[in-house]
Order: sequence, then C-alpha cells, then structure tokens
Amino acid sequence: MTTPLKAATALAAVLLLILTTPAPAQAANPATKPPVSGSLGTYNVSGVYVAGVSSGAYLATQLHVAYSSRIRGAAVFAAGPYYCAQNNVAQALYGCGDNRYPTNLSALQTYTRTWASYGWVDPVGNLSGDPVYVFHGGNDTTVKKSVTDDLVRYYQHFGASVQYDSGSAAGHGWVTPYGTRGCTATTSPFLNDCGTDPQNALLRKLLGGVNAPNTGPLGGTLIRFSQNTFAVNGWANGLSMDANGFAYVPSSCAAGQSCRLLVALHGCLQGYGSVGTAFVDRANLNQYADTNNLIVLYPQASTAGTNPNGCWDWWGYLGATNYPIKGGAQVETVMNMIRRLDG
Repeated sequence: MTTPLKAATALAAVLLLILTTPAPAQAANPATKPPVSGSLGTYNVSGVYVAGVSSGAYLATQLHVAYSSRIRGAAVFAAGPYYCAQNNVAQALYGCGDNRYPTNLSALQTYTRTWASYGWVDPVGNLSGDPVYVFHGGNDTTVKKSVTDDLVRYYQHFGASVQYDSGSAAGHGWVTPYGTRGCTATTSPFLNDCGTDPQNALLRKLLGGVNAPNTGPLGGTLIRFSQNTFAVNGWANGLSMDANGFAYVPSSCAAGQSCRLLVALHGCLQGYGSVGTAFVDRANLNQYADTNNLIVLYPQASTAGTNPNGCWDWWGYLGATNYPIKGGAQVETVMNMIRRLDG
C-alpha cells in the first residue's frame, strides 16, 4: 500500500528528477539585500498577481482561479492546468507530469464552472481578459509540453489573454539571468540561465508595460516575517509551510506610493529549507520591483514532516479535498498574507 509519505516523495522525485549534474554556470551575481526580521505591513496596493514554477505554478493557478476577483493575472512556469491532479496522486504522477494518463481538460473546465456556481471559486467570468504568461522549456521532460499545452487551452477556454513562451531550450526550472545552472539542466536549485530575461516578458504581460530593472544596489527592504501569523491553523509547519516567509518592499511602496503586488511561489526543493534565499535573490524580480513600484511576496513551503521536498499542495497531500478552492489550507494562508499587504 502506498503511504502518503511515499506518495509525496515519489511525486516530488518525478517532478524534480535530476537528469544531469552539470558544473554550475558562471551566473551573474545579483545585488541582494540581507533579510531583516519584521512583519508584513499594509501598503497602497492597486493590483495583485501571482507567479510560480512547478508545484508553485500549480498553486499559483489555484490562487488565481479561486480568487479571480482579487488576483488579476498569473505567470506559470513548467506546470499544467488547474486541478490537474484531481486529488489523486497517481494522476499527479502520471497525468500532470509525463502525461501517461492524458488529462480530461473538459472535465477540469466543468469542475471549475460547477465550483463557481457553488461559490467555492470566484465567477469564471473574472478570468476573461486576464493576462496569463505561460513558459515551457524544450528540455523539460518533468512536465511535458502536452501538459502545459492543456494549461494554455484551459485558460483560453475561459477567455484569458495568454502569452505562451515555448521556444526556450530550458530544462525544468525558473529561467533567470541570475541562474546558477545551464539552460537545459534540471537540477537544484532549478534556476536556469538561458541568456534570456523571461521576467521582462512576464511583467510586461501582467502589468501592461515594464521599466528596465535596477542593475545597481537594491533600494528596498527584504522582510523575513512569521508565516504562523497567517496560517489558518496558527502553525505554518502543520500546513507544510516554513515558519518564515519573505517580502521585498521597494522604498517607494514603503513611502506610500501606489504599488502592485506579485506573489512569487518557488518549486519543490527550491524553498528556504532546501536552498536558502537562492530563489528570493536570483528570481530577477526584486530588480524589477525597485523600478516598477512592485512588492514581491515570497511564501515558503516546508521540507518538514511528510513533505521532505518542500512542494506546495496541488494534489491533496494535506489530506483535504478542498486544497484547490476557497478554504484550502495553503490557498487561504497565502491569501491572508495578500489581505494584510493590500488591506
């Protein structure tokens, strides 16, 4: 019999299969800010967006669909459609990764419409016109292109405005100019340098335009805050979330200027417990945040307990069937952070 621990470990192994272990690429060193302990404040936030990679991308779509009245768009790297796993670890393993169990896209769309009629997710009409940026790398065999194609079709079905970037040679990971792995690699910390800047493209898509990034010293503050404050049970570790999360707040936002908020969700084995602040420092988002009045929230999954690879819950590993809708433990915990930041 497959135990939850074995199932979760097997799934993470498939999602983040280490195909090669190349020497680290000679990546540029980004300007960074050491985190300072503090709490999340409330800012003059004019719009909320989500982005993620791998399991973080699946959580990003869960947040977007469940709260489309509040979240205005999404950027998705290396993932498939909303509710792809359908609370079934086998489907997650063999349908949402290598596509041996083809996804019934029509069924996923029907679930979404039905749940919207119940009020479990926001009305699907909110998705119409929403900007969505989707990235899939040509050497990503962890999540096959056909699975990401289904994500594109899912969003297009509901009228979202989708930009699909599938021309890169990237492996399974977050592509960034500050990546420490070669473009085609699929290995920790899953930050790949392909000589491109997808963050410029995704921010142009989500925000409608973008200023050049800050290439000098960062001017904002990186806050390390307690996630227990926002956990629906008061204990983040009990939800497979780390005790602490991070938020980058540009000085302009701290001074009260109108700013937008981007929630950036790492993938498996990419959170603080696995790679420290590598994703926070090298995702190439803080540099754009400084010049675009953009707060970046970095929630953190945990590697403790039954989630040793630090994945987000997109197949029901916490044991609850409501994980992709309003009331889902991780969905609501992240939403509590959003609510604090945008008042």
